[in-house]
Amino acid sequence: MNKSKIIFTVLGHVLFWLFNYWLIGFGSEFNWNGFTYDSGSLAHAYIYGLFFNAFLFYTQVFWLFPKIYASNKKVKFYILSLLIVIIISLIETYCDYIIYGIYNIHNEPLLGSFITNTIFHIIYTIAGFYYILKFEHKKAKIVNQKLLEETYKTELKYLKAQLNPHFLFNGLNSIYHLIGKNDTLAKQTLLQFSGLLRYQLYESSTHILLEKELDYVLKYIKIEETRKGSDIQLEYDIKLENPTIKIAPLLLIPFIENAFKHCSNHLDSNLNRIKINIEEEGGRLTLNVTNSYDLLMNNNVAGGIGLANVQKRLSLLYPDTHQLNINKEMTNHIVNLSIGL
Repeated sequence: MNKSKIIFTVLGHVLFWLFNYWLIGFGSEFNWNGFTYDSGSLAHAYIYGLFFNAFLFYTQVFWLFPKIYASNKKVKFYILSLLIVIIISLIETYCDYIIYGIYNIHNEPLLGSFITNTIFHIIYTIAGFYYILKFEHKKAKIVNQKLLEETYKTELKYLKAQLNPHFLFNGLNSIYHLIGKNDTLAKQTLLQFSGLLRYQLYESSTHILLEKELDYVLKYIKIEETRKGSDIQLEYDIKLENPTIKIAPLLLIPFIENAFKHCSNHLDSNLNRIKINIEEEGGRLTLNVTNSYDLLMNNNVAGGIGLANVQKRLSLLYPDTHQLNINKEMTNHIVNLSIGL
């Protein structure tokens, strides 16, 4: 807890007790345990009464709960709490007896005073217990959240470290297929590929503009379009409503990589289809990727690293705001992803 928050908390407690005393002693015409507002005895008696209430409250907060209850010594905690309440009630009843004499109050039985004091002391003891219980719960929640964030960061670094070699492997493989067929195009594609790597290494921070991420995706699609040529029937459409919205980087590309990598390879190119639709509207991004799929051809194909990684990243970064459905049919592999940004 920082210094300003500590000061604010202490000030809040002081104001609470001062307001409590003013309300009972002067703000309302209460009569309690034989003490009255009109005689001034109530304001006098409530000085030590409030002190004992505060003592019981903070005994829970600073000693009984953190030292005994939190150490799982529940029986000892309850015995000590009850014993302290009884002792404080006896002390306050004796103080009441003294004030009765000062103000000539003779018609108030001490037993009634003891019972009333005990009831209020139990209330303040319970209040102190639940106050520190709630405080510790909130503190534990903050600590757990920080640990979770650190876990996320560590996991994301690990996933990104895995993703880079995977992407590099696929990209170099694409350029390899161009060398010898069209060296000029291979050089152009290599230049585009270097731009993609530059983006991945230097511009893809924690969250980036969706516009940049989609431009990255588009460049990748064009590289694959060049490599595949007429071997596939490719359709793609990318729409962006809000250019300032941000997204975690490299979430979309594994699905698109997978579509090109595992697309069918029939002699009839009309049977080899890839369709990609990406749209952001109202802060929600949708990705739909469909590729024709040759079950026999893909039985022995290595891969899947990128998809496994991106599924983990989605769970870490957008645990409650994303939906991912991946369906494999006999001839098509279909990905539907929706993310609330």
